[in-house]
Amino acid sequence: MLFTRVSAALAAFATYASAFDVNSNANYASYYGQNSAKNQKSLGEYCRDAIEDVIILAFMNGFPNILLNFASACETTFEGSTLLSCPTMAKDIQYCQLQGKAVILSMGGASGAYGFTSDSEATSFADTMWNTFFKGSTDQRPFGDAVLDGVDLDIEGGGSTGYPAFIKQMRTHYASDSSKSYYITSAPQCPFPDAYLGPTLDNAWFDMVYVQFYNNYCGLNAYPSAFNFGDWDNWAKTKSVNKDVKIYIGAPGSPTAASSGYVDGAALKAIYDDISSNYSSLGGIMTWDISQSRTSGIATEIRAALGAGEAGKGVPIEHDNSEVSSEEPTSSTTSSTTSIEDPNEPTSSAPLNDINAFEQLPPDASESSSNSPAEPINGSSERTNDTSGGCPIDGASCSGSQQGCNGQKFALCANGKWSLIPCAPGTTCTINNSGVVCDWPNGSTTDTCAVTGGGSLRKRLGYTE
Repeated sequence: MLFTRVSAALAAFATYASAFDVNSNANYASYYGQNSAKNQKSLGEYCRDAIEDVIILAFMNGFPNILLNFASACETTFEGSTLLSCPTMAKDIQYCQLQGKAVILSMGGASGAYGFTSDSEATSFADTMWNTFFKGSTDQRPFGDAVLDGVDLDIEGGGSTGYPAFIKQMRTHYASDSSKSYYITSAPQCPFPDAYLGPTLDNAWFDMVYVQFYNNYCGLNAYPSAFNFGDWDNWAKTKSVNKDVKIYIGAPGSPTAASSGYVDGAALKAIYDDISSNYSSLGGIMTWDISQSRTSGIATEIRAALGAGEAGKGVPIEHDNSEVSSEEPTSSTTSSTTSIEDPNEPTSSAPLNDINAFEQLPPDASESSSNSPAEPINGSSERTNDTSGGCPIDGASCSGSQQGCNGQKFALCANGKWSLIPCAPGTTCTINNSGVVCDWPNGSTTDTCAVTGGGSLRKRLGYTE
């Protein structure tokens, strides 16, 4: 399995071909870790498809005395310590990065004990952060040898002391490692200037700013009258230290994700289209949180609205399988354990080149028979030209939150129409128990057609020897 080879693969080559482009205006970021929808999956599961470009781990809700909280995603601590030890998340972080996604740690949150008393304390804590979560070293690292892509400031309490000094020192550490890009991000409330982050935003470098356009008078539900993206665009161009900083439209992932500010996918797309045509600082869309946006289905609508973006386009430069780790990552919750398997193979027990892994419904089959086994298409390794299932076609009609495959493109149903988005180079679209994913072909052809939803699965598969 490729995923079980992640450590060996990372050792075999120093870098991976990450396609995340911080300068794009079509990136999608989402927060992970607080399980606000009460059905949070493991981090690795969310990285098996090409929906999000950036995943922000929430939260480090205590500092400079580090306190981490990722709900059910990680609940174990180092022996004799209150510091979380998260080996499963560590492997998932590396897997997500291998898929071309940026993984960032958020500091702060709505509750917690955090803040600095002086610039020197903040500078010293930046050293601690580098050693604990980045390229430095220390005895206890919550994510093991995984190296994060940046830090996010979601400061919703306390004063502003020390944050510019903290960022300055973090960027000094960033500059010491030329092997990858690192980021500084923040998540201010939409009222301008932000009550807690305002001074820091004016005096420190930021790459991305995820403005929370919810729970306030200036939320998405107030568009266009009180919606104030223009204030943030003006700040980006006139006051920000980084004049190329990207501003994201922060949105609730579902009606229950925030007290106010939720708009449906069609309305959010209209707002995004309007902002993108008028403000060059736009970086994309952010949602709180990933469990909400995936459950509601708005995540797939956002991806379709933004286009292919850069998600899921991390392609290994070269594989070295001479050393294979036998350790398989698992995702622990309070009640169950879920394995994150090789993205080259489906999570179902049947291998990808087993025709019985997905049973075809003939064109005249009724929905009532969808749960009954059907005859396999062709038990041999010969290719089949059966198109009875039908390929999703860009712009054609679909229903609900269907997903699908058309060769090397994956399909999302948004507002009743299929939107086709290319997979990463060298990968092909497949469907498994986790949904639609872009995987390595692993012996199968690249002309797979599939559609999920509606209580049935229709699929055309072709195989090579």
